[in-house]
Amino acid sequence: MTMTLSDRARFETDLDLWDDEVLLNPYPHYKMLRDKGPAAYLTKYDMWILTRYDQVKNALADWETFSSAHLGGIAFNQACNEAWTGSTLVTDPPAHAAPRKVFDDALRPRFVRKALGDIESRARVVVAQLLERKTFDGVIDFARDLPMHIVMDLVGWPEDGRDKILEWAEGSFNSAGPENQRMLDSLPKVAQAFQYLQEIANEENLIPGSFGSIILDAANRGELPKENVPIMLAGYLNAALDTTINAVGSLLMLFAQNPDQWKLVHEDPSLVPSAFLEGVRMESPAQFFSRATTREVDLGEGVIIAADSKVIHSYAAANRDERHYPDPDRFDVRRNPTDNLAFDFGTHACPGRTLATMEAQALFTALAERVTTIELVGEPTRVPNNITRGLSTLPVRIS
Repeated sequence: MTMTLSDRARFETDLDLWDDEVLLNPYPHYKMLRDKGPAAYLTKYDMWILTRYDQVKNALADWETFSSAHLGGIAFNQACNEAWTGSTLVTDPPAHAAPRKVFDDALRPRFVRKALGDIESRARVVVAQLLERKTFDGVIDFARDLPMHIVMDLVGWPEDGRDKILEWAEGSFNSAGPENQRMLDSLPKVAQAFQYLQEIANEENLIPGSFGSIILDAANRGELPKENVPIMLAGYLNAALDTTINAVGSLLMLFAQNPDQWKLVHEDPSLVPSAFLEGVRMESPAQFFSRATTREVDLGEGVIIAADSKVIHSYAAANRDERHYPDPDRFDVRRNPTDNLAFDFGTHACPGRTLATMEAQALFTALAERVTTIELVGEPTRVPNNITRGLSTLPVRIS
């Protein structure tokens, strides 16, 4: 059954999802989209968007219907999808299996736990130093520390070039958006990143036994094309840095805004894992990507999406769906939302989730053991990004 234009009109909206003001405060807009139905139609972009929890989770689980490879890939412009060729992000099974296995082998818990002692030790040093200062920037001085000092070593990244990595990661996510000014401005950064990656992705530069060397070894064994090594390194770095930093910075902000919740964690640090999950539910580091339908899909309530349609799925909107989470706009460290969708779900579930979780838990456990109060001493700032959501600055005081 094909959906007519008059039928579709009930679910249409002229909302510009990538307008600056929408990106800076998306949650009222997400609620409006959820209330429209199991999907809404963005007339400006000729795309459907899924914002309810059940529909997003079901789509992520059904890669055969909602494909990451069909019609180019998950980005919102073809140039980016072509640049991501060879990445796990734009492949489906069975082609997805070989590159994903390399990620899973390198990021299996046993491998990552080798670094846990260093992560916890470094976290305690960070907190001790910040306690002496009292006032600091929660993004630059707190959230960025472990990714830049620990994760880069895990990847086997040379010291040269580390100062540019965050800028490149931000540019990579902007490049995945529609062809707006942010996307166009990101292209020079993306070009610089790829040139650098092609230059350093060899045995001479990557530390033996590191994640980067594991990818390279797999390519040398013929398990994946050698030309895919740079894009796989880029995919790991983007996820391991930008999104982890966003998650940690946002959680620190939520604690500063909700002192009663920090009091609970300070008194019982065993709540840190639950608090981290609640933080990424409330402020999902990646807001959305897209899939493409391989067949007609009937979502109910009159919504029928045709085959060969681009469909946006919003992790962030699903994570605040009142149909699934009671009082979803309330930050509750006891909620323990283990089923949140911030790290995707199904075939494309984030392979770096274990490492990101270890970093965040180490930092906030160290903080909980020594810090009684966290308070804002200025307004947090953020810059709109086409895909991710995070803070640029977070002025805080701890004691």
